[in-house]
Amino acid sequence: MNLMGNLQQLGRALMLPMIVLPAAAVFLSLSQLPWALLGLPDLSGHLNTAGHSLFIFLPYLFALGVALGLTNNAGAAGIASLAGMFIYTGITDRLSDVPIQPTAMIGVLIGIISGYCYDRFKEIKLPEYIQFFGGPRFVPLFVSFISVLFSILMISIAPSIQEGLHQLGDIVSSAGGFGVFLFGFVLRILVVFGLHHLVSHVFWFQVGGYELDGSHIVYGDLPRFFAGDPTAGAFMAGLYPTMMFALPAIAFAIIQEAREDLKPQIRKTFLSAALASFLTGVTEPIEFAFLFVAPFLFVVHAVLSGLIMWITYELGILHGFSFSAGAIDYVINAHLATRGWLLLPIGLVFGILYYVLFRWAIRRFRIPTPGREEGSQLDEWAGDIPYRAPLILQAIGGKQNIVQMEACITRLRLKLSNDKLLDINALRNLGAAGVIRLGGGNVQVVFGTFSELIREEIMKSLKRDLAQVLFSSPMQGRMMPLEDVPDPIFAGKLVGQGVAFMPDRGELVSPVKGKIIHIYPTMHAIGIQTPEGLEVLLHIGIDTSQLTGCFNAVVKEGDEVKPGQLLIRFDLQRVRKGSKSLATPMVISNPDMVRSWSYAPFKAVKKGQASVMSVVLKERKGGGES
Repeated sequence: MNLMGNLQQLGRALMLPMIVLPAAAVFLSLSQLPWALLGLPDLSGHLNTAGHSLFIFLPYLFALGVALGLTNNAGAAGIASLAGMFIYTGITDRLSDVPIQPTAMIGVLIGIISGYCYDRFKEIKLPEYIQFFGGPRFVPLFVSFISVLFSILMISIAPSIQEGLHQLGDIVSSAGGFGVFLFGFVLRILVVFGLHHLVSHVFWFQVGGYELDGSHIVYGDLPRFFAGDPTAGAFMAGLYPTMMFALPAIAFAIIQEAREDLKPQIRKTFLSAALASFLTGVTEPIEFAFLFVAPFLFVVHAVLSGLIMWITYELGILHGFSFSAGAIDYVINAHLATRGWLLLPIGLVFGILYYVLFRWAIRRFRIPTPGREEGSQLDEWAGDIPYRAPLILQAIGGKQNIVQMEACITRLRLKLSNDKLLDINALRNLGAAGVIRLGGGNVQVVFGTFSELIREEIMKSLKRDLAQVLFSSPMQGRMMPLEDVPDPIFAGKLVGQGVAFMPDRGELVSPVKGKIIHIYPTMHAIGIQTPEGLEVLLHIGIDTSQLTGCFNAVVKEGDEVKPGQLLIRFDLQRVRKGSKSLATPMVISNPDMVRSWSYAPFKAVKKGQASVMSVVLKERKGGGES
């Protein structure tokens, strides 16, 4: 795995332990309620302890989360990381003259060691008489020994590291508003590569220390904020105006600049995206809507985001969050904020600025945002996830192309055997807001907050190992429901079931792997049999059987073909003039073999584009994916 691949996997792993932090914020907020008046005087203390406990044991959560995140949730790696943390805490508490306590950084290091050791030794073979301790069971043992050595080493250097963290906090503070601006700018830029968690982790969980209850020290802007440090929150407060106001304003600008005929669908999609950003701080569905079509505008957005953070710093505003800078966190954590109310007018001002700027830029530079010409596709399709998952699987190259697949909050993080098999256009038609190649087979596909659900459905599909046949587009044009074909025979599915296409060019290619079993005399239609036994009929146009000299088949009966291979060339203009319609059905003439059907959105497609239709067979007869 290359460097970028390692970094993206680590970035994803760092998010895992943060999932529990919203619970800590809720507990601390609820502890402020007058429980004594309700006859529950002790509940406030219990809730406060529950919230602070999660921050105290944060290093253990990071060790476990990083180990699991780096190994695709391997239990042996998780056990190894916890064992390592227990050993570290025990040895440093017993042998150190200066109190040493585990930090989030220590948890991350031990998590990385556990993850690496699992990948290195999970298949290790020992002599037969001790093979019980071989394989994954060897990992906790090995990490335990490594942890002993690591802990002894840390006894001598940990005090210097802890002092260094305090000094780093002082250095960062001395940079003033410019330091906060630089953090905000870099944070937004790294969102493009999914690596923003790396820089945020340093500032939110490492920089600066605050003594809690006279005995325990918490490190990082985020834990210090929730521990009551009156100086914490500078690296979080300025994100609220961006998440709650600026990015929703971009969504409104995109809606207003969409074509009138597409505006209803764009409005539905981007109002949902704006609400997600406002409430939860999930921003990628909006940011990726203009990132690839106007990267210069994203840089402007990153600069403005940093500027907002600089302004909040100069105004002495301190606020924090447990998950992200959305309205939910804003309200829950308001009792710990300093001058937090100022974030609202700042957000409104920048929201208006963003709205005016983006509307002007979209018009002035003719930026193809969604709803304008060839903008990226962002559909509301949560209910279709079980049906689209097989198509998404095909678009990323199929089961054999997946080395590793994980999901964070907004994106699938993939390690592929061959990223050239990725069909980016198909993924966008299937709902992806963007696709990022990081090299070495490492790919990120941004699906928004449905990413984890998509991963689960794909994993279910892989585990069931159902006999599937996956169809590519047989031509360039627009995909349409079979019911819309202007012919009662095809529309009534009397010939078979499937879809149809309205061609833009005079070329027909094979949608599947199979054998040519029939070519009609006029060459306007062709039949293919797949290895699974499906019989696929492709019929160019409606009422074209009498046209002569319009079609030229480049294959013959008995030929083996593969997806994307040219079958027939035809004169598009002559067929248009001499036929009832150019609609070209692609039907399975023996649909009794099919158990279920899945279709991609009925939109523009390219010749040979993967993932336009998928069927699951009733019985497995060999073969598999085509």
